[in-house]
Amino acid sequence: MTTDARITPPAERARNPLANRDFRLLWLGEAVSTLGDQFALIALPWLALVLTGSALALGGVLALMAVPRALFMLIGGVSVDRFSPRRVMLASNAVRLVGVAAIGAVTLAGAAELWMLYAFALVFGIADAFFFPAQTSIVPELVESDQLQRANGIVQGTAQATVLVGPAVAGLVIAAVGADSEAATATGIGAALLADAATFVVSLVTLWLIRPRAHQPQANGSIVESIREGVRFVMSSPALRAMIVLSLSANLFIVGPIEVGLPYIAYSRLPEGPAAFGAIIAAFGGGSLLGMIAGSVLRPPRPSRLGPVVVLTVAIAGLGVAALAPVQSTPVAAAISVAAGTALGYGNLLALTWIQTRIPPELMGRVMSLLITGSVGLVPVSVAVAGAAVEISLEATMLIAGVGMALLSLVALLSPAVRNLGLERPGGVAPAADLATAR
Repeated sequence: MTTDARITPPAERARNPLANRDFRLLWLGEAVSTLGDQFALIALPWLALVLTGSALALGGVLALMAVPRALFMLIGGVSVDRFSPRRVMLASNAVRLVGVAAIGAVTLAGAAELWMLYAFALVFGIADAFFFPAQTSIVPELVESDQLQRANGIVQGTAQATVLVGPAVAGLVIAAVGADSEAATATGIGAALLADAATFVVSLVTLWLIRPRAHQPQANGSIVESIREGVRFVMSSPALRAMIVLSLSANLFIVGPIEVGLPYIAYSRLPEGPAAFGAIIAAFGGGSLLGMIAGSVLRPPRPSRLGPVVVLTVAIAGLGVAALAPVQSTPVAAAISVAAGTALGYGNLLALTWIQTRIPPELMGRVMSLLITGSVGLVPVSVAVAGAAVEISLEATMLIAGVGMALLSLVALLSPAVRNLGLERPGGVAPAADLATAR
């Protein structure tokens, strides 16, 4: 029995966000740009060490990038609601292009100095603060609501894939071009940075080709009042509040033990040492990618089951952290990491899509920036607490953090707002809005 191709493909295309021209452009540009970012994430720390040989200088560069990213994130969210996600992404990528190209050129010329690296880190961190709220706000604007989960899975899964592949490729590029001498190494670093700059050009072109949507500035008045409006919206929704608290709790209980505990486990227990650490991290990242792929291709849970499913994935990730406490084998640690990463990747995708569909378009940038700011702010706290706790007892740290996260997740199910997540009405999102004349 044959299928009429004139009837079936359009229905299939309707379910596939990649059939949407503008989403396809966004995905292509951001895939290339995110891969390029992995080059910079390897090249910049290496450049700091080549210039100074100082871990303190390296820490200063990373701090100058991270601190303004957190401080300006809420202002970035206001800008998204005032000017549109596409415009903010264009501006942010243009600034980052100039910055990466400049530091890459002076490095390639052998003229890089530490103050230049500090200046670049500061500018790049501020530009990031505007980019991230825009990136999480643009997808609901480009696709229909029934495509949103798959679209998020494609974007998030591609980004996760570049994290798995990009650093290794960047390291090979720097090593191949750089050879052994310090000057040659600087040449390899400069080449890697210029490669990242080229990927920003691709992203700018694809963003420019996306047709502008009609956008009325929604964040009028002062910046402080605009931020308060976003906070008021979050506080008015018990379900949204609960989801944000659950997300922040996961960053606090899981990220630190993973980032501190895994290398310490590899260092203190596993005979393969750094190779074991790399394998475990890759396993966790691969699991996250599997979870995102599953979220993209599987049907979403029934609305009545969405809340319990999301909570269960976070609980599984917490139990995965706890299960690492007694581990003495690299394959066992890798298997646990795959399971925890898969649960977290799948749950994160469901939660992100749910949150996006509950935020009115005029508040999307501000509410997403609140969520990102909370996550960014809690990660260093989690890492610092985990570092101090691991010094006392590795096993107790992993057990308390993991079991604590699992119990907190299950307690969340006592809330009717959490149990009935999928039954709450969407917050007026109007994806695929009418196109406006380009300005």
